[in-house]
Amino acid sequence: MPGSQIYLQTDRLLLRRLTADDHDLLVQLDSDPQVTFHVTGGPPEFSDAMLAHWLDEYERWPGLGVFAAEARANGEFLGWFHLRADDGRAEVLELGYRLRRSAWGRGYATEGSRALVSKAFRDLGAERVTAYSLAIHAASRRVMEKAGLRFVRTFHADWPYRIPGDEEGDVEYAITRAQWEGDQR
Repeated sequence: MPGSQIYLQTDRLLLRRLTADDHDLLVQLDSDPQVTFHVTGGPPEFSDAMLAHWLDEYERWPGLGVFAAEARANGEFLGWFHLRADDGRAEVLELGYRLRRSAWGRGYATEGSRALVSKAFRDLGAERVTAYSLAIHAASRRVMEKAGLRFVRTFHADWPYRIPGDEEGDVEYAITRAQWEGDQR
């Protein structure tokens, strides 16, 4: 665990702040074209500038950012989750995740997402949590639904990459504080 600052723990996950020492793990994650398919169509997206931006976000937005996800059982790097201000609004937080293929289908995305949604409302004062995906990305949409988010809309974002199926658009899912509190009863 490179110089970790624990952010959140679940039964099976440890989320921690990224450090510069995570560079190679992030490069490896994004080097899998299946991992980046629904983001870029397959080419890697990660860059040194992205990591520098993510590290800077910790200071600019206390309590928010991109967090390395590790398996609590053995410390294996699984990918990352993010919880960040959506369009610069601290009361509306955006949830996101990217996991290694070896972590797919094991419930990690749902487990981490649920924990981050709870943290957003319990500890960070969020009024709404949003998440976005390509409409065709059924697995990501299932994670959002299992994390309690509801379908809001389909829209067409202007992306720099052409991805097979992107003509069907993007989707937004969200949950409000009131909905989340109702779900807790």
